[in-house]
Amino acid sequence: MGYNQSMNEETTITTEDFQKYRRGLGFSNQADVKSFFGAKDVVPTVDLKYLELLNERLREIVDRVNDVVNEEIKLEDADVFGKEYIDTAFKTIQESGILPRLNNQGRRPEEVYFSWMRGYVMANFFQKAIGLVFGIDLSKIDLIGDDDLRDPDTFKRAPTADLEITLPKGEKLRIEMQSGFQGVNDIKEHKVREAKKIASEQKIGTLAVHLDLFNGQVAFVRLDTISDSDVNWITRQQMEGQTVFEINQNHFVWKIVDKPVSYKSIQFD
Repeated sequence: MGYNQSMNEETTITTEDFQKYRRGLGFSNQADVKSFFGAKDVVPTVDLKYLELLNERLREIVDRVNDVVNEEIKLEDADVFGKEYIDTAFKTIQESGILPRLNNQGRRPEEVYFSWMRGYVMANFFQKAIGLVFGIDLSKIDLIGDDDLRDPDTFKRAPTADLEITLPKGEKLRIEMQSGFQGVNDIKEHKVREAKKIASEQKIGTLAVHLDLFNGQVAFVRLDTISDSDVNWITRQQMEGQTVFEINQNHFVWKIVDKPVSYKSIQFD
């Protein structure tokens, strides 16, 4: 009968049989078998035309925001800014070969790219404003984030703050730049945990500067002092039940159509 043996004959299946079977399929280790059956080794084709349109939208976002912000923070040349922070950045990302691997939470690589780039572009757009808020020269702003245009892990939103500045009195402060585009303004729990860790180990505070581009306002939230029992901790069902710190409207103290506020004038709870 089947398998060249009697049905009454006792059969013992061993791990050696598993290995022999997988070798018969052409694989020497289990990881490769899983990758094969799951088609994990099949690299999706990135739609370059779609990316071109997304980059054009990024340039349009820059132009429209630049049209409405206060004169003190307008770009001197939006085209030059776009070439540096959109075109050059995209070329670097494209040449790195990481675009097909950007699939956070099952999203298309193009969507992951666009989502990350919006925040990257706006963070750079508002650097001049950061200098004015804190009364420091742009040369005093140090980039310390994990952002690396050639590294796919960059797009997994590492918790490390984006900037580190030294205030006029010598105090160091980390700045977590983040942008909101849908009118939903919150801070992920892991960013608060990281801020508290830095404050404990290095005695450096962390301030979130949240750009609500949907409503044209900016909030300033001191992350390392947020209490675990704060009433603004909520669960976002649309974010797979993640716990986030909802930014209260009281934290929004600057309308981007107005002159940037001074850090000294901000009242922190």
